[in-house]
Amino acid sequence: MAFPHRPDAPELPDFSMLKRLARDQLIYLLEQLPGKKDLFIEADLMSPLDRIANVSILKQHEVDKLYKVENKPALSSNEQLCFLVRPRIKNMRYIASLVNADKLAGRTRKYKVIFSPQKFYACEMVLEEEGIYGDVSCDEWAFSLLPLDVDLLSMELPEFFRDYFLEGDQRWINTVAQALHLLSTLYGPFPNCYGIGRCAKMAYELWRNLEEEEDGETKGRRPEIGHIFLLDRDVDFVTALCSQVVYEGLVDDTFRIKCGSVDFGPEVTSSDKSLKVLLNAEDKVFNEIRNEHFSNVFGFLSQKARNLQAQYDRRRGMDIKQMKNFVSQELKGLKQEHRLLSLHIGACESIMKKKTKQDFQELIKTEHALLEGFNIRESTSYIEEHIDRQVSPIESLRLMCLLSITENGLIPKDYRSLKTQYLQSYGPEHLLTFSNLRRAGLLTEQAPGDTLTAVESKVSKLVTDKAAGKITDAFSSLAKRSNFRAISKKLNLIPRVDGEYDLKVPRDMAYVFSGAYVPLSCRIIEQVLERRSWQGLDEVVRLLNCSDFAFTDMTKEDKASSESLRLILVVFLGGCTFSEISALRFLGREKGHRFIFLTTAVTNSARLMEAMSEVKA
Repeated sequence: MAFPHRPDAPELPDFSMLKRLARDQLIYLLEQLPGKKDLFIEADLMSPLDRIANVSILKQHEVDKLYKVENKPALSSNEQLCFLVRPRIKNMRYIASLVNADKLAGRTRKYKVIFSPQKFYACEMVLEEEGIYGDVSCDEWAFSLLPLDVDLLSMELPEFFRDYFLEGDQRWINTVAQALHLLSTLYGPFPNCYGIGRCAKMAYELWRNLEEEEDGETKGRRPEIGHIFLLDRDVDFVTALCSQVVYEGLVDDTFRIKCGSVDFGPEVTSSDKSLKVLLNAEDKVFNEIRNEHFSNVFGFLSQKARNLQAQYDRRRGMDIKQMKNFVSQELKGLKQEHRLLSLHIGACESIMKKKTKQDFQELIKTEHALLEGFNIRESTSYIEEHIDRQVSPIESLRLMCLLSITENGLIPKDYRSLKTQYLQSYGPEHLLTFSNLRRAGLLTEQAPGDTLTAVESKVSKLVTDKAAGKITDAFSSLAKRSNFRAISKKLNLIPRVDGEYDLKVPRDMAYVFSGAYVPLSCRIIEQVLERRSWQGLDEVVRLLNCSDFAFTDMTKEDKASSESLRLILVVFLGGCTFSEISALRFLGREKGHRFIFLTTAVTNSARLMEAMSEVKA
C-alpha cells in the first residue's frame, strides 16, 4: 500500500531551474579560460557535478581531460589548468605544489581556481603565503542547492555538521543565508518564518540582511511557498541516532545513498556487476515504497510482481494489430518496471540477510527501551555486550550516545565503565572521539548532585555562547543537558497504543519508528504550524535550552494564496534523515499540506558518529 497524495495537495514548485542556473554559471566560468583546458575536480564535488553537468557538457566547453584532486603529482600536459574545489586549506596547498613545480621547471601555464560554494579569505591567504596568489585567478561557483528529488534540496555540505556543532565554526552560515536568499528570489517571498536553534537564528538574521540590501526584488510578487521553518540538528539528536525502518532510510543505512543515488552491489543485481541507481520520484516502484515501513515492502513488491506478470500475460490472446500497439506503447514501460522491481526485491533480500545476521530485532528492542526509559540496566548490559563482541565501533558509539541523551547524561560509574570497555575493545585511538562527543553534548557524564537547575540555566546561557566557552568542560556538559524525558512527556512522543500498532495503516508519525516514537523534530514542526507561533510551547523551548533562539516572523501577507499557505519549506541545519522526511510527508498527507525539504546534507546515525570520530574508517 503506497501513500497517494491527496487530490487537493498543493503543486510543488519546479526546482529544475536551480540546476539550469548552476550549469549556466559553471559554463560561464569555464568559458573565461578560452581554448582547451584540463579540469581538476575534488572528490566531494564529483557526484553533485554529475547531476548538474555531465562529461559531455564539459567536453562541449573545451574541457579536455578530467583529473581528481588527490595527493599524487598531476601528469597534465595542457597549457591551461582549471581547479574546481571546496574552499579547504589542503586544496590550496595541493594547487600551490603544482604551480610551484611548474615554476621550478620554468614552465608557464594559466591557472584558474573555482571555489564552490564560496571562497574563504583563509584560502586566499594560503595562496599568498605559498607565493602563487598572483599566478592564479580565483572565482566562485555559488552552487549550493542541488535538487535531489521533487521535494528535496540538498546543499551537499556534510562537513557543516562537524564544523558548526563541534568546532563552533560559523563560516557555512553565510552559505545557508545565500541559498535561502536565492530561493526567496526565485520562489519567494516567504510570508511566515519560524525557527529554533542558535544556528537557525544566525542564518535567518543574515538572510534577512541580504533581503534588506536588495529590497524590492521580491516586492509585490505572489509567494509560492507560504511557510519556512529552520531547525538546528542539535535540537533533536535522538531521531538521528535511531535505526531507520522505513525503506528509504534502511537503504541509506545499509548501502549509503550518496547524492541521490545508490550503488547496488552484485548481491542485489544478481549479476557480477555493481549498478548505480538513481533513487527519486521518477522510479515508479521506489516512489511507492520509499516511505513504507519495511515490514510492508515485501508484500507490496510481490503484489506488484503479480500485476506485472498479468500485464505480460495479456499478450497471449492478441491479434497482430493489438500486439503492435502493445510492443510500441507498453512493452518498454513494463520492461523498465520489471528491471526496477527485481532491483528493489534484491535490495530487500540483501537488507534482510544483513539485519538477520546483526540480530536487528534485539537492537530495535533495546532502542525502544531507551526511548521509553524502561529497563535501563538491561539496555546498558546490551551495549556492554555489543562493545565486548566488537560488533562495530560506530554502532557501539551510537548506542552509548542514545543512552546518554535519553538519560540526560550517564552516571559517572557507567560513563567510566563503558568508556574503558570501549577503548579496550576498539583501541585507545578513539580517546579523542569521546572528548568530541562530550563537547557536542552527545555523550556526557552527569555531574555529582546534578539538580542545580537555577545555576544550570544561568551557566547554560553563558556556555552555549562559543565566545564564553572558556568555562570548564564540566560546566559545558551541564549546559547541554538534553532533558529528553521531560520533553517526551510534554510533547507525547511515545504513543500510548492499546494492542498492536498497525504499520499497514499508520495513525501518526510514530510509524517511522515502528510506532514506538514520534520524531521530536517533526513533532515540534507540527505543533508550531498548528499554532502558527511558539505560544504555549515555552516550557518545551526552555527544556530544549533554546529560550533565546526560538523565533517567528509573520508578514501581513494578503497576496499569499491558500494554495501557497499549504506549502512548507523545512530547513535542517546539520543534516536530516530519511525517517524525518517520511514522517513529514505523512503529516503533510494527513493535514493537506506538502513539505519541501532543504538540508545541509542527508544524514543518518553512522554519518553523525563518523563526523565526530577522530579515527578515520
